[in-house]
Amino acid sequence: MAVRRRGRRPLARTEVRRLFERLRHTGDLAAREALILGHRNLAGYLAGKFADRGEPLEDLMQVAQIGLINAVDRYDPGRGIEFSTFATPTIVGEIRRHFRDKMWSIHVPRRLRELNRVLMRSVEILSQHLGRSPTIEELAQDAGAPFDLVLEALDAGRAYAPASLDAEGADEETGRSGAILESLGREDATIERLEDRATLDWALRKLPERERDVVSLRFSKQLSQSQIARRLGISQMQVSRLQRSALGRLRALITGGPADRARGPS
Repeated sequence: MAVRRRGRRPLARTEVRRLFERLRHTGDLAAREALILGHRNLAGYLAGKFADRGEPLEDLMQVAQIGLINAVDRYDPGRGIEFSTFATPTIVGEIRRHFRDKMWSIHVPRRLRELNRVLMRSVEILSQHLGRSPTIEELAQDAGAPFDLVLEALDAGRAYAPASLDAEGADEETGRSGAILESLGREDATIERLEDRATLDWALRKLPERERDVVSLRFSKQLSQSQIARRLGISQMQVSRLQRSALGRLRALITGGPADRARGPS
């Protein structure tokens, strides 16, 4: 059955799950398109977060759209993670790569590179001969090139040698100086951990209540096994068994491997 095209209307969670199930089980491309269209607002919102970094918003929207498509193609609904939680770091990562790649892929035409090398030699020779830095007109005359082309070649020469990321730069609006690296997109550790955290929360909800309590007290509240035993009114050996069983279940749920069958009394 064909999926009716949806504009920018957000999709309900149940609708998202149904479309992903159809896409994964039948390869329905109409479902894929509906998922992409239904999450364009998310891509647009994330692109807007980078709109003040000198790139046209339209270009950023296209990059974010690529990240969204990659997220749709990679998403596994069986992991129990909300799609928006999974897609956010994927889209943001695509945008950050766009900025990093653009920083180091400045294209300078060959004729300007060659003229720039000629001009650099002219600067050295004329500076020694004149006892001062030559003017643009003197460089143009020495190189036998038009004045405007000399200006373009000198400017291209600066672009052709990327500045160090540790070099000082200034914000045009605030005037605040700082390393160029500070203005580039960085990996956000919090965003990168979203998927892992969501997977862990999902797996914890699958544990029996007593095992979940032990894990929470041991690793969230940092209680010792003896403290947990006193709080739950059980022996320390039971706490140890419950912890081992819980960790085995979590490992199996997250990796899809066999569960640890050592289970203590609950």
